[in-house]
This record gives sequence, structure tokens and C-alpha cells, in this order.
Amino acid sequence: MATAIQTFDLTKTYGTNRGIFDINLAIEKGEVFGFLGPNGAGKSTTLRTLLGFMKPTSGRAEILGFDSHVQTTEMLRHVGNLPTEFSLDDRMTGRQMVSLFGKLRGINDLSFADDIAARLDADLDRPMRRLSRGNKQKIGIVQAMFHRPDVLLLDEPTGGLDPLVQESFLTLVTEARDRGQTIFFSSHVLSEIERIADRVGIIRAGELIAVEDPHELTGRAHRHVRVEFDEPFPTDARSRLDRIDGVADIIVEDRVVRFTVNRNMDEVVKLLSTRTVRTLDVERPSLEEIFMTFYGPLAENPDGGAA
Repeated sequence: MATAIQTFDLTKTYGTNRGIFDINLAIEKGEVFGFLGPNGAGKSTTLRTLLGFMKPTSGRAEILGFDSHVQTTEMLRHVGNLPTEFSLDDRMTGRQMVSLFGKLRGINDLSFADDIAARLDADLDRPMRRLSRGNKQKIGIVQAMFHRPDVLLLDEPTGGLDPLVQESFLTLVTEARDRGQTIFFSSHVLSEIERIADRVGIIRAGELIAVEDPHELTGRAHRHVRVEFDEPFPTDARSRLDRIDGVADIIVEDRVVRFTVNRNMDEVVKLLSTRTVRTLDVERPSLEEIFMTFYGPLAENPDGGAA
């Protein structure tokens, strides 16, 4: 399969402050690639350097074979971009802004923009100054996607969106992939990445530390389990639970049992089902726990760390 985005030891530093270091990525055409990391890890710096908005300190990046620093104009004709922070002209409506971007791209038919706006419940006819942060984010998504670009670069795109709109947005991304578009999607929300990404790159303190299948990544991480039974949990059952490989940190408080598990869920469920369960809660790991489980404690970000 052809490569849509590729980086070669891409590095961007800010003097003595952190940046990104020797990033090597190869993202295939038609792939949704999740870029996962906490705030300050280097996600936005990577995207801005990819787009040619910042000159790399060393290394280089290509999108669709165009060098992002040397052939920036040609490259951007094929790209849709949603930055994590953007400014909009408060005097313009969303429709006026999208129309302006359409003219710059030689696009007169804005019917797809109207379709995206309807699905996101975005009002294209109100001035930007009257829109909340979430509604401005919807307009940003429309302008990034309306021209059906070959490559979409989306930096924390669901910030400020309510859950129903997030659902609609993730469906739009899936449909874009089905049309053959390539999506590079940064986030610190594990559930979003797990749902739509074909692969995920994990960045920590400016370094790419892994490229994984998102389901394998979360499948190896431990879950927090809380179970409440109809009657106190007996000592012999606790001993059986303790012998299951992957179960740890067991706490028994009368009828309530808490523990973590990172494998053998089938054995755990079979054991729990031998007694009457009133409630069962399974909590997915946080992003920080994923890092700590597989890659050690997160390094503290100094002032001026990468965005």
C-alpha cells in the first residue's frame, strides 16, 4: 500500500526546551492513524512541523510525496487541517468563512459543507463572535473536511464537543477513511483512538515510543474492577481470585470486591458468576496508566515543553 505521510528523523527543538526528537512515521493511504499522548508530549509540534508551519531543526517530512518544508504550497492543496487552537474572524459567519476557503481552493459547491454542518448541528449563519467554543470547533471541523482532502490532519478535534456531536464526528472520520482519505488524528482520549484508529503512535516527552494496534494496546493494560455481591465475599473465593493470572490489588470489603486485571477475564467472569452479583463496574485504564504499565512513569514536562 502507498504511503501518505512519512517522517525521517523529524526533529524540532526550542533551544534548551523540549521539542520532538527523531520521529519516524510511515502512514498508509486510507489509514486512520491515532497520535496518542498527554498534553505537552509533542503532538501539536509534530503536526505543525508536518504541515510546514515550523521548520524542522533536522530531518524532514513528506505528505503524498511532497516535502512539507520545501513544497509546502503544493502539499497543502491536498490537505485539510484542524489545529488544536485557531482564530476565526468574529465578524464573519461560518458560511462566509467556508465560502472564502472554498474560493481559495477553487470550490464553488458547498453542499458537502452543509451536510457536515447539519450532522454536527453547526450553525453556519451566526457570526463567530456569538458562538461558544464547542460551536466554533464544529465550524473548524467543517472547514477542514468540506473539500474532501486526500489527507486530514486533526489536532485534538473533539475538544469542546458534547458527546452526541463527538459520536457524529467519529462517524464522519470513519466515512472519510472509507472514501480512501488518510486521517492523522491526535488525541489524549484513549477511547476515541481505540474506536476509530487502525494504528496508534504513542509519543512521550517528544519521542515516539511505540506504534501499536490500539486494541492490543488496551487489551494488555489492566482494568479496574468493582463487584458488589448479595452477600459477603468468602475467603475461599478470594483465594481462588488471587490465583488467577493477571489479577492484582484485591481489596475485599464485606460484599464489595475491588481488583485489577489485565488478562484472563474469562476466568474472572466465571468465578464471579458462581455468586449473585448486584453490580459490576469495569473501568478502562487512563492514558497515564497505559504509559506507566508499559513504558514506565511519565517524565515531568518542564516549562516550555512541546505541545
